[in-house]
Amino acid sequence: MDSFRETETINYCVAHSSTPCKLADELEAYTKKEVPMSQMLIGKLEASLLGMLIRLGKVKRVLEFGTFTGYSALVMAEQLPEDGELITLDLNEETTRIAQSFWDRSEHGKKIKSFVGPALENIKNIKGSFDFVFIDADKLNYPNYLELGLERLSPGGMIVCDNMLWSGKVYDENIQDEDTLAIRTLNQKLKQREDLYTSLLPIRDGMHLIMKK
Repeated sequence: MDSFRETETINYCVAHSSTPCKLADELEAYTKKEVPMSQMLIGKLEASLLGMLIRLGKVKRVLEFGTFTGYSALVMAEQLPEDGELITLDLNEETTRIAQSFWDRSEHGKKIKSFVGPALENIKNIKGSFDFVFIDADKLNYPNYLELGLERLSPGGMIVCDNMLWSGKVYDENIQDEDTLAIRTLNQKLKQREDLYTSLLPIRDGMHLIMKK
C-alpha cells in the first residue's frame, strides 16, 4: 500500500470509528502547536482502539507509564466507569502540568491520578492490581515496565506496549541504536514467552497487545 493510500485508509477508519471527546481534540491540537516532540501523541485511531479494549475488558483500573501531555490518559479515562481510576506516571513536570490543566476541564479528570518522578520508584508506593496497563514511555525501560505491569495485572487483564514498530526501524537490522535494539529485543522475547498471548498490530507506530494465558 502506497503512503497516500495508507493515509486515506486511516482517515476513513477514523471517520467511521468512535473517537475521543472534543476536549481531547483540543489537547491534541494544542500539543501539536505548542509542545516539542508532539509526534509522541497517540492518534485518534489508536485512542479509539484503546477505548474499545477498555470497554471489552470492563476495565475499572488503568496503569499508564508515560503521560506526556495527558491525551492518552484523558481518552482512556473517558471510557472508564464513574468509579474507575487511572494512574499515570511521568518524569516531566512541565508536560504533566499541561495534562492536568486539560484534565481539570473534563468530567473524567477526577478519575486520573498523576505521579511525577521515576516510575520505577513511584510504582512502589502504589497499591493494588490493574485491569489494563498502557506502556508509552522511555524505550530502554520497556522490559522493566512490562514486568511490573505483569506483576500487577489482574486476572484477564491486558497490557498494551506502544511504539513497537518504531517507525519501521525494528525490521531494519542495519539500525542498531539503543532504543531500536531495546524494542526489537522485547518483540522477540514476547514472541518466545509461552506464558503470554500476544498480538502485534500495525496501528499508528505499532501496538503490542499482551495477556497472560
